[in-house]
Amino acid sequence: MRSAIVLLMFVFIAGCGAVEQTATEPPLRRIVYGLTLQPSGIDPHINASSELGIPLRQVYDTLIYRDPETREFTAGLASTWSIAEDQLTYTFTLRQGVVFHDGTPFTAQAVATTLDRITNPDNGSQRALFMLGPYEGYTVIDDFTIQIQLSEPYSPLLDSLSQVYLGIASPKALAEYSRDRYQFHQVGTGPFRFVEYIPGDRIVLRRNTDYRWGPVFYSDSDGIDEIEFRFYTDAATRSLALSNGEVQVMGEIPPLDARTLTNNSAIQLKQTPIPGQPLQFLINTQRFPTDNLAIRQALLYATNRDAIIDSIFQRFSSVAWGPLSANTLYFNRQLVGTYEQNSAQAQTLLASAGYTDSNNDGILDIGGLDLEVTIIVPPWGSVPEVAQLLQDQWRTIGVRVRLDPVPTFNALRERVESGEYNLVAYYTFGLDPVLLNQFFLTGGITNWSRYSNSELDRLLTEATRQVEPAVRSSLYAQAQQIIMDAALLLPIRDYVNINGAISGLREFNFDAYGWFPILNGMSVGAAGT
Repeated sequence: MRSAIVLLMFVFIAGCGAVEQTATEPPLRRIVYGLTLQPSGIDPHINASSELGIPLRQVYDTLIYRDPETREFTAGLASTWSIAEDQLTYTFTLRQGVVFHDGTPFTAQAVATTLDRITNPDNGSQRALFMLGPYEGYTVIDDFTIQIQLSEPYSPLLDSLSQVYLGIASPKALAEYSRDRYQFHQVGTGPFRFVEYIPGDRIVLRRNTDYRWGPVFYSDSDGIDEIEFRFYTDAATRSLALSNGEVQVMGEIPPLDARTLTNNSAIQLKQTPIPGQPLQFLINTQRFPTDNLAIRQALLYATNRDAIIDSIFQRFSSVAWGPLSANTLYFNRQLVGTYEQNSAQAQTLLASAGYTDSNNDGILDIGGLDLEVTIIVPPWGSVPEVAQLLQDQWRTIGVRVRLDPVPTFNALRERVESGEYNLVAYYTFGLDPVLLNQFFLTGGITNWSRYSNSELDRLLTEATRQVEPAVRSSLYAQAQQIIMDAALLLPIRDYVNINGAISGLREFNFDAYGWFPILNGMSVGAAGT
């Protein structure tokens, strides 16, 4: 029975773009995997999207990994590593016998070439460069030993090195292809080879049959041969594509659809909490009227997050309370309950700021100027639906909300640069709270609250220099408290990625960062086998 179901499954999807087979070759075991965002680029060293890591985690190995269960660091392309007493030099002893997909042997020079590419200012790295922190350079000791030097201690470095954005690429491929062309010809050492990328259409990967050097939590089983990733940017199409067999895996199932699918025995739902930041709205402290602390706090108190979680997220997510999700390292649990919905408190704060409804039109004003805020609304993560509810909820306390939709991340950045907004939905993911630095340090690349506080700068900077978890936890707890006391953001919900898959899909697991699946051991069989 199991063999019949497997045969039926792969015969069905064989028509979804598989390469031609000769008469003597067995048919490829393939799946189609639905992605939900079309990134502007998928080069991990250059681009910043979380979506690109879903396929590329399979293409690249990293020097080290985080174990998905324990979150502890474990060996990757580096078999061992050590850190100097002054925390400025990291020495990595590399695995031998590793080969890139193009046949190039993996050596310390490959690590060096990747680091050179990331740190080359002409390449404009949007994420990987910043993940290296105070990187100063490297020294190749021999073919299988490399040292990375820092200008000052930076405790998140190992966490950065375990992420796909710092995946090690073939130096031969990097030399052959230009900065812009490499994304179409990517070469790593991972369990799958990169076959093709057609923007807006598909990404195809094929099993690396020579792969023998994965981390301890990678499966050695012989699973799927080929994966075709297709884009489903319209959320309404995702559950239908999964239900009708168009795809075998679909990311980010809308919660309402997921609630319906819980009754479908042919579909399994995989709910994965995502560490990092919650779905949040950063509040511009430099634009009227949110330049007033009382106004910012009033907006937080006026928000019924439970109603949002109920109606939009169907209780698949929990309420967020601060700038970090609850499953992120060093989350300050003292923030739970902060700014719990309290319309009376919101109205008191607005009155204290001098607002009244002078003309009885339902909108508060001061000196004849209506209380109005503008929210920049990107299309992802149910942000448009959340913004609509905020508009309705804040209207009840006399605040008019103007929604400003933007279609892409680049359009969002352009709108932010204009400064003509009060709130903007933007967030990122990761286990280490160093991600707060880009949002809340003075001069941070996404400090879109436009807030500056020397004590907050000190806490966030010192937290990256410290190694002891207890010390880092204390520093981050204080930083999170300052952020919320100043009402720099409105947290909505801790992110949960709801993936759907056919019920016969086995070993469908995710890495420690929640977004990126581990696909090398995945297989298709009958339910219950």
